[in-house]
Amino acid sequence: MNTRELNFAYKVRHALNENLDNLPAATTDRLAAARKKALAVKRQDSPLKVFATQHVLAGSAAGFFSKTSPWFNRIGLIIPLLALVAGLSGMYQFEKQQRISDTAEIDAAVLSDELPLSAYLDHGFSAYLAKQTD
Repeated sequence: MNTRELNFAYKVRHALNENLDNLPAATTDRLAAARKKALAVKRQDSPLKVFATQHVLAGSAAGFFSKTSPWFNRIGLIIPLLALVAGLSGMYQFEKQQRISDTAEIDAAVLSDELPLSAYLDHGFSAYLAKQTD
């Protein structure tokens, strides 16, 4: 039921409640009968609602997991957290090794170059290299 239909139902109910004393007895009887009929139809169509008070898993293994102890539930929370920590530390170690490898590559290129190390420290040489790449 959308909001327009719900608002209309509230307005009809309010209008009927305001003029309830002015309605003839035959009309109130017909309204009562219609209400009973509507409630009978509604109860047959509406699905049964049950609120689960425990965590329930669907499937054939639900009986096994519903009788578990609280420590099993705690392990179910701890295992994903440990996996997350292990994954993050693995990523950190990989990035650290990658950075060390990149730095070693740059050092090897600088040391194996024919230029003297003092050329890399000279600001004029840096300007000359920048000018040559433009």
